[in-house]
Amino acid sequence: MTTMTTKPIEKVAIVGATGRIGGAFAQALLKTGRHTVTALTRQNSEAIVPDGAHIVRVDYEDDESLIKALEGQQFLVITLSVRAPDNLHGRIAAAASKAGVPYIMPNAFGNPISSDGANEHEVMGKIMAERVQDAQNGNSSSITMPCGFWYEWSLALGEQWFGFTIKDRKVTFFDDGKRVITVSTWDQCGRALASLLSLPESGATPSLAQFKNKQVLINSFRVSQRDMLDSLHRVLGTSDADWDITYEPAEKRIADGIAEMAQGKLTGFAKRLYGAGFLSTNKQSDFAASMDLANEILGLPKEDLDEATQRAVDMLESGWNPFPGETLV
Repeated sequence: MTTMTTKPIEKVAIVGATGRIGGAFAQALLKTGRHTVTALTRQNSEAIVPDGAHIVRVDYEDDESLIKALEGQQFLVITLSVRAPDNLHGRIAAAASKAGVPYIMPNAFGNPISSDGANEHEVMGKIMAERVQDAQNGNSSSITMPCGFWYEWSLALGEQWFGFTIKDRKVTFFDDGKRVITVSTWDQCGRALASLLSLPESGATPSLAQFKNKQVLINSFRVSQRDMLDSLHRVLGTSDADWDITYEPAEKRIADGIAEMAQGKLTGFAKRLYGAGFLSTNKQSDFAASMDLANEILGLPKEDLDEATQRAVDMLESGWNPFPGETLV
Protein backbone atom coordinates (compact mmCIF):
# COMPACT_ATOMS: atom_id res chain seq x y z
CA MET A 1 0.00 0.00 0.00
CA THR A 2 1.40 3.37 -1.06
CA THR A 3 0.84 6.40 1.12
CA MET A 4 0.35 9.63 -0.79
CA THR A 5 2.77 12.40 0.13
CA THR A 6 0.94 15.62 0.83
CA LYS A 7 2.07 19.19 0.28
CA PRO A 8 3.44 21.33 3.09
CA ILE A 9 0.84 23.36 4.92
CA GLU A 10 0.40 26.91 3.66
CA LYS A 11 -1.76 28.89 6.08
CA VAL A 12 -0.03 29.83 9.34
CA ALA A 13 -1.42 32.12 12.02
CA ILE A 14 0.81 33.72 14.65
CA VAL A 15 -0.21 35.28 17.93
CA GLY A 16 2.53 37.74 18.86
CA ALA A 17 4.05 38.40 15.42
CA THR A 18 4.94 41.91 16.56
CA GLY A 19 7.29 40.52 19.23
CA ARG A 20 10.88 39.38 18.76
CA ILE A 21 10.33 35.62 18.65
CA GLY A 22 6.97 35.89 16.86
CA GLY A 23 8.55 38.29 14.40
CA ALA A 24 11.42 35.88 13.76
CA PHE A 25 8.90 33.14 13.07
CA ALA A 26 6.91 35.32 10.67
CA GLN A 27 9.96 36.59 8.78
CA ALA A 28 11.42 33.12 8.32
CA LEU A 29 8.12 31.69 7.10
CA LEU A 30 7.59 34.54 4.65
CA LYS A 31 11.12 34.15 3.31
CA THR A 32 10.32 30.63 2.08
CA GLY A 33 7.59 31.90 -0.23
CA ARG A 34 5.55 28.81 0.64
CA HIS A 35 3.39 30.17 3.43
CA THR A 36 0.65 32.71 3.96
CA VAL A 37 1.24 34.25 7.39
CA THR A 38 -1.62 35.82 9.33
CA ALA A 39 -0.70 37.98 12.32
CA LEU A 40 -3.38 38.23 15.00
CA THR A 41 -3.18 41.58 16.76
CA ARG A 42 -5.28 43.53 19.22
CA GLN A 43 -7.81 45.85 17.67
CA ASN A 44 -6.06 48.97 18.94
CA SER A 45 -2.49 47.75 18.42
CA GLU A 46 -0.07 50.10 16.66
CA ALA A 47 2.80 47.59 16.65
CA ILE A 48 4.36 46.82 13.29
CA VAL A 49 4.11 43.32 11.84
CA PRO A 50 6.68 41.92 9.38
CA ASP A 51 6.20 42.97 5.77
CA GLY A 52 4.10 40.49 3.86
CA ALA A 53 2.06 39.23 6.79
CA HIS A 54 -1.70 39.63 6.75
CA ILE A 55 -3.11 41.46 9.76
CA VAL A 56 -6.29 40.29 11.44
CA ARG A 57 -7.41 42.38 14.40
CA VAL A 58 -9.14 40.45 17.15
CA ASP A 59 -10.73 41.02 20.53
CA TYR A 60 -8.85 38.65 22.81
CA GLU A 61 -11.69 38.91 25.33
CA ASP A 62 -14.19 37.59 22.77
CA ASP A 63 -13.93 33.88 21.96
CA GLU A 64 -16.04 34.25 18.81
CA SER A 65 -13.65 36.90 17.52
CA LEU A 66 -10.75 34.47 17.99
CA ILE A 67 -12.59 31.56 16.36
CA LYS A 68 -13.51 33.63 13.32
CA ALA A 69 -9.94 34.88 12.91
CA LEU A 70 -8.56 31.32 13.02
CA GLU A 71 -11.01 29.64 10.64
CA GLY A 72 -9.19 28.14 7.67
CA GLN A 73 -5.76 28.24 9.31
CA GLN A 74 -3.67 25.06 9.26
CA PHE A 75 -1.10 25.89 11.92
CA LEU A 76 -1.17 28.29 14.86
CA VAL A 77 1.90 29.57 16.69
CA ILE A 78 1.24 31.13 20.09
CA THR A 79 3.81 33.55 21.49
CA LEU A 80 2.73 35.60 24.48
CA SER A 81 4.28 38.23 26.71
CA VAL A 82 5.10 37.25 30.28
CA ARG A 83 2.51 39.87 31.22
CA ALA A 84 -0.34 38.15 29.37
CA PRO A 85 -3.32 37.01 31.48
CA ASP A 86 -2.91 33.49 32.84
CA ASN A 87 -5.98 32.15 31.06
CA LEU A 88 -5.30 33.68 27.63
CA HIS A 89 -3.18 30.85 26.28
CA GLY A 90 -5.88 28.26 27.00
CA ARG A 91 -8.60 30.43 25.49
CA ILE A 92 -6.63 30.96 22.28
CA ALA A 93 -5.93 27.23 21.97
CA ALA A 94 -9.58 26.36 22.62
CA ALA A 95 -10.66 28.84 19.95
CA ALA A 96 -8.19 27.29 17.49
CA SER A 97 -9.62 23.85 18.16
CA LYS A 98 -13.17 25.09 17.60
CA ALA A 99 -12.01 26.74 14.38
CA GLY A 100 -10.60 23.39 13.20
CA VAL A 101 -6.89 24.31 13.26
CA PRO A 102 -5.11 20.92 13.11
CA TYR A 103 -1.77 21.98 14.64
CA ILE A 104 -0.87 24.34 17.48
CA MET A 105 2.64 25.27 18.60
CA PRO A 106 2.10 26.31 22.22
CA ASN A 107 3.96 29.05 24.03
CA ALA A 108 6.46 26.57 25.51
CA PHE A 109 9.85 27.46 24.06
CA GLY A 110 12.09 26.78 27.07
CA ASN A 111 13.56 23.45 28.09
CA PRO A 112 12.06 20.05 27.19
CA ILE A 113 9.14 18.98 29.32
CA SER A 114 9.92 15.86 31.29
CA SER A 115 7.58 12.88 31.36
CA ASP A 116 5.84 14.06 34.52
CA GLY A 117 5.47 17.60 33.18
CA ALA A 118 8.12 19.17 35.39
CA ASN A 119 11.03 18.49 37.68
CA GLU A 120 12.29 20.06 40.87
CA HIS A 121 14.44 22.59 39.01
CA GLU A 122 12.05 23.61 36.25
CA VAL A 123 10.38 26.80 37.45
CA MET A 124 8.22 26.94 34.33
CA GLY A 125 7.79 23.18 33.94
CA LYS A 126 4.21 22.94 35.19
CA ILE A 127 3.11 25.98 33.20
CA MET A 128 4.74 24.66 30.02
CA ALA A 129 3.09 21.26 30.47
CA GLU A 130 -0.31 22.94 30.89
CA ARG A 131 0.23 24.93 27.69
CA VAL A 132 1.04 21.77 25.77
CA GLN A 133 -2.17 20.24 27.09
CA ASP A 134 -4.03 23.36 25.97
CA ALA A 135 -2.86 22.62 22.42
CA GLN A 136 -3.89 18.95 22.51
CA ASN A 137 -7.52 19.89 22.55
CA GLY A 138 -10.37 18.52 20.45
CA ASN A 139 -9.53 19.07 16.78
CA SER A 140 -5.95 20.15 17.42
CA SER A 141 -2.60 18.49 18.09
CA SER A 142 0.47 20.11 19.60
CA ILE A 143 3.96 20.44 18.17
CA THR A 144 6.29 21.89 20.80
CA MET A 145 9.70 23.40 20.03
CA PRO A 146 11.97 23.54 23.12
CA CYS A 147 15.02 25.68 22.38
CA GLY A 148 16.44 26.66 25.79
CA PHE A 149 16.96 30.27 26.81
CA TRP A 150 16.99 32.83 23.97
CA TYR A 151 20.61 33.89 23.74
CA GLU A 152 20.54 37.53 22.61
CA TRP A 153 17.55 38.38 24.80
CA SER A 154 19.04 36.83 27.91
CA LEU A 155 22.51 38.34 27.40
CA ALA A 156 21.21 41.85 26.70
CA LEU A 157 18.53 42.05 29.39
CA GLY A 158 20.84 42.59 32.34
CA GLU A 159 22.35 41.11 35.47
CA GLN A 160 19.21 39.34 36.66
CA TRP A 161 19.17 37.10 33.58
CA PHE A 162 22.52 35.72 32.38
CA GLY A 163 24.36 37.77 35.02
CA PHE A 164 25.80 40.38 32.64
CA THR A 165 25.56 44.18 32.74
CA ILE A 166 27.43 44.76 29.51
CA LYS A 167 27.35 48.56 29.54
CA ASP A 168 28.99 48.67 32.97
CA ARG A 169 31.33 45.74 32.23
CA LYS A 170 30.04 43.72 35.16
CA VAL A 171 29.18 40.03 35.45
CA THR A 172 27.98 37.77 38.24
CA PHE A 173 29.09 34.19 37.70
CA PHE A 174 26.75 31.60 39.20
CA ASP A 175 28.92 29.14 41.14
CA ASP A 176 32.14 29.03 39.06
CA GLY A 177 30.56 30.33 35.84
CA LYS A 178 31.41 27.16 33.94
CA ARG A 179 28.04 25.40 33.97
CA VAL A 180 27.10 24.71 30.33
CA ILE A 181 23.50 25.21 29.17
CA THR A 182 21.63 24.91 25.87
CA VAL A 183 20.57 28.17 24.19
CA SER A 184 19.14 29.31 20.86
CA THR A 185 19.01 32.50 18.84
CA TRP A 186 15.79 33.98 17.55
CA ASP A 187 16.99 33.44 13.97
CA GLN A 188 17.61 29.74 14.58
CA CYS A 189 14.12 29.37 16.04
CA GLY A 190 12.68 31.07 12.97
CA ARG A 191 14.63 28.85 10.59
CA ALA A 192 13.54 25.76 12.51
CA LEU A 193 9.85 26.60 12.24
CA ALA A 194 10.11 27.52 8.57
CA SER A 195 11.91 24.26 7.80
CA LEU A 196 9.45 22.23 9.86
CA LEU A 197 6.45 23.72 8.07
CA SER A 198 8.13 23.24 4.69
CA LEU A 199 8.07 19.46 5.17
CA PRO A 200 5.26 17.49 3.55
CA GLU A 201 2.30 17.46 5.91
CA SER A 202 2.18 13.66 5.79
CA GLY A 203 3.13 10.59 3.77
CA ALA A 204 6.88 11.17 3.73
CA THR A 205 9.83 10.87 6.09
CA PRO A 206 10.35 13.32 7.57
CA SER A 207 6.93 14.93 7.59
CA LEU A 208 5.12 17.39 9.82
CA ALA A 209 2.68 14.72 11.01
CA GLN A 210 5.56 12.70 12.50
CA PHE A 211 5.94 15.43 15.13
CA LYS A 212 2.27 15.45 16.14
CA ASN A 213 1.99 15.76 19.94
CA LYS A 214 5.78 15.58 20.19
CA GLN A 215 8.69 17.90 20.96
CA VAL A 216 11.00 19.21 18.24
CA LEU A 217 14.24 19.98 20.09
CA ILE A 218 16.61 22.52 18.54
CA ASN A 219 19.55 24.65 19.66
CA SER A 220 22.19 27.13 18.59
CA PHE A 221 24.92 26.70 21.20
CA ARG A 222 25.98 24.91 24.36
CA VAL A 223 27.65 27.66 26.39
CA SER A 224 28.65 28.66 29.90
CA GLN A 225 28.81 32.15 31.36
CA ARG A 226 32.58 31.88 30.94
CA ASP A 227 32.08 31.19 27.23
CA MET A 228 29.77 34.21 27.00
CA LEU A 229 32.32 36.49 28.64
CA ASP A 230 35.08 35.22 26.35
CA SER A 231 32.82 35.98 23.38
CA LEU A 232 32.15 39.48 24.71
CA HIS A 233 35.90 39.99 25.02
CA ARG A 234 36.31 39.14 21.33
CA VAL A 235 33.44 41.41 20.30
CA LEU A 236 34.32 44.35 22.56
CA GLY A 237 38.09 44.01 22.59
CA THR A 238 38.14 43.64 26.39
CA SER A 239 39.75 41.24 28.84
CA ASP A 240 38.92 40.04 32.34
CA ALA A 241 40.88 42.98 33.71
CA ASP A 242 38.29 45.35 32.20
CA TRP A 243 35.37 43.64 33.93
CA ASP A 244 34.10 43.53 37.49
CA ILE A 245 33.66 39.76 37.96
CA THR A 246 31.85 38.50 41.06
CA TYR A 247 30.65 35.04 42.07
CA GLU A 248 27.40 33.88 43.65
CA PRO A 249 26.03 30.41 44.44
CA ALA A 250 23.21 29.46 42.09
CA GLU A 251 21.17 28.35 45.10
CA LYS A 252 21.47 31.84 46.60
CA ARG A 253 20.41 33.29 43.28
CA ILE A 254 17.24 31.24 43.39
CA ALA A 255 16.51 32.17 47.01
CA ASP A 256 17.00 35.88 46.26
CA GLY A 257 14.69 35.56 43.28
CA ILE A 258 11.94 33.99 45.35
CA ALA A 259 12.27 36.81 47.90
CA GLU A 260 12.05 39.45 45.18
CA MET A 261 9.02 37.76 43.63
CA ALA A 262 7.29 38.08 47.00
CA GLN A 263 7.87 41.83 46.68
CA GLY A 264 6.32 41.90 43.20
CA LYS A 265 9.58 42.48 41.31
CA LEU A 266 9.79 41.13 37.76
CA THR A 267 13.52 40.60 38.17
CA GLY A 268 12.84 38.14 40.97
CA PHE A 269 11.26 35.74 38.52
CA ALA A 270 14.26 36.12 36.20
CA LYS A 271 16.70 35.37 39.01
CA ARG A 272 14.78 32.29 40.06
CA LEU A 273 14.34 30.97 36.52
CA TYR A 274 17.90 31.54 35.36
CA GLY A 275 19.44 30.53 38.67
CA ALA A 276 17.69 27.18 38.34
CA GLY A 277 18.90 26.91 34.75
CA PHE A 278 22.52 27.11 35.87
CA LEU A 279 22.27 24.56 38.67
CA SER A 280 24.71 21.72 38.03
CA THR A 281 21.99 19.20 38.93
CA ASN A 282 19.50 20.54 36.36
CA LYS A 283 19.94 18.21 33.38
CA GLN A 284 17.04 19.71 31.42
CA SER A 285 18.82 23.04 30.93
CA ASP A 286 21.55 21.39 28.85
CA PHE A 287 19.29 19.05 26.95
CA ALA A 288 21.49 19.21 23.83
CA ALA A 289 24.10 17.17 25.71
CA SER A 290 21.88 14.13 26.16
CA MET A 291 18.75 14.37 23.98
CA ASP A 292 18.18 14.00 20.25
CA LEU A 293 18.00 17.30 18.41
CA ALA A 294 16.09 18.01 15.19
CA ASN A 295 18.79 20.36 13.84
CA GLU A 296 20.02 17.92 11.21
CA ILE A 297 16.55 16.84 10.12
CA LEU A 298 15.58 20.49 9.68
CA GLY A 299 18.84 21.43 7.97
CA LEU A 300 19.74 24.07 10.55
CA PRO A 301 23.15 25.74 10.19
CA LYS A 302 25.91 25.89 12.77
CA GLU A 303 25.97 29.47 14.02
CA ASP A 304 28.78 31.75 15.10
CA LEU A 305 28.64 32.59 18.82
CA ASP A 306 30.41 35.93 18.40
CA GLU A 307 27.93 37.05 15.73
CA ALA A 308 25.08 36.35 18.14
CA THR A 309 26.91 38.18 20.93
CA GLN A 310 27.44 41.15 18.61
CA ARG A 311 23.68 41.29 18.00
CA ALA A 312 23.07 41.50 21.75
CA VAL A 313 25.61 44.33 22.04
CA ASP A 314 24.04 46.13 19.09
CA MET A 315 20.61 45.84 20.70
CA LEU A 316 21.89 47.52 23.84
CA GLU A 317 23.70 50.26 21.94
CA SER A 318 20.51 51.03 20.00
CA GLY A 319 18.61 51.64 23.25
CA TRP A 320 16.59 48.41 23.08
CA ASN A 321 14.08 48.02 25.91
CA PRO A 322 11.77 45.00 25.94
CA PHE A 323 9.73 46.34 28.86
CA PRO A 324 8.99 50.00 28.03
CA GLY A 325 7.41 51.97 30.83
CA GLU A 326 8.07 49.29 33.44
CA THR A 327 10.26 49.44 36.51
CA LEU A 328 12.11 46.12 36.74
CA VAL A 329 13.89 46.60 40.04
